[in-house]
Amino acid sequence: MKRIIVAGAGGAAALNFTRSLRLADEPFYLIGIDSSNHYLVRAETDERHLVPRANEAEYLPVIQQIAAESQAEMIFAQSDAEVSVLSDRRDDLAIRTFLPGRRTVSLCQDKFETYRLWAEAGLRVPDTQLIRTVAELERFMAENNDVWLRPITGAAGIGSLHTDSVDEAKTWLDFNQGWGNFTIAAYLSPDSVTWQSIWDRGELIVAQGRRRLYWEFANRAPSGITGITGAAVTVADEQVDEISHRAVMAVDAEPHGIFSVDLTYGPDGVPNPTEINIGRFFTTHLFFTTAGLNMPEIAMRLAFGEEPPALERTINPLKPGLVWIRGVDKEPVLTSLDALDATECELQQRIERVRQAVPA
Repeated sequence: MKRIIVAGAGGAAALNFTRSLRLADEPFYLIGIDSSNHYLVRAETDERHLVPRANEAEYLPVIQQIAAESQAEMIFAQSDAEVSVLSDRRDDLAIRTFLPGRRTVSLCQDKFETYRLWAEAGLRVPDTQLIRTVAELERFMAENNDVWLRPITGAAGIGSLHTDSVDEAKTWLDFNQGWGNFTIAAYLSPDSVTWQSIWDRGELIVAQGRRRLYWEFANRAPSGITGITGAAVTVADEQVDEISHRAVMAVDAEPHGIFSVDLTYGPDGVPNPTEINIGRFFTTHLFFTTAGLNMPEIAMRLAFGEEPPALERTINPLKPGLVWIRGVDKEPVLTSLDALDATECELQQRIERVRQAVPA
């Protein structure tokens, strides 16, 4: 039985990883670690241990101690902070990881660096600039009135802002100490798609597209992005596949590990890569597992040097139109676009009957 440390084990993304492995064809012994004692209680692992934060000096020594005591063979993290530390210090670990190269992790965790690489590779990307001064901000917004501000590092839309106001942008950058740490980009659209992929020493093992239908609690964030997907649908789009593949190859000629590409549609309908969530799955990957594609199981087999499960198709093996609906304190539900359309159709039929019953 493989013994795996799951970092950030009480968080939503790690819970979906844990639940996916519980649905695998083989049993796993899971050792949960988390820097929050409140989150740790939620971990669905065989062991649970509190650890320091990833940026604290004791983080790695404590993990080494837990790994030795629990006889762990591997560690897997779902947060950028932990992926970064584990990537940098991988040689100090006596256990396996399934991570891309150090340089690739570092590049993908810097949104401005990935933008530059994609632009150099000829990919369609929004006009983007690192903002250091008020003059740079004003010049950019004179040419691109509708803009998107975001930190060069971080996930889940934290710190992002969509605005057409120079004054609002200045205030936001002041408040977030964002000068020199934020990029500004021409705003594209609210529509986005994700291409989650697993690679083994340059070979694409599997990739699946997923389009977000809406953000949960979108009306409670200034940018409209909360990082909490409310609903998503499986897609099979050759354009998304081709652009995502090029985006990965632009940052690593021999990709290895997990590359989750985020793309936003431009006004012309072309998806633009905006970031790669590197070394980890997107939060709602239990969606794919429940639909029949267990990516965590595939990744763990590869990490241990084993053959992955056979798939009928490498790219988009899942049926398009499957929908995953989720929210806080709600069990997620797997359904389909057809089923959702049927409810809309039934409502319209009822409304029509109501209208017909009203006397002229």
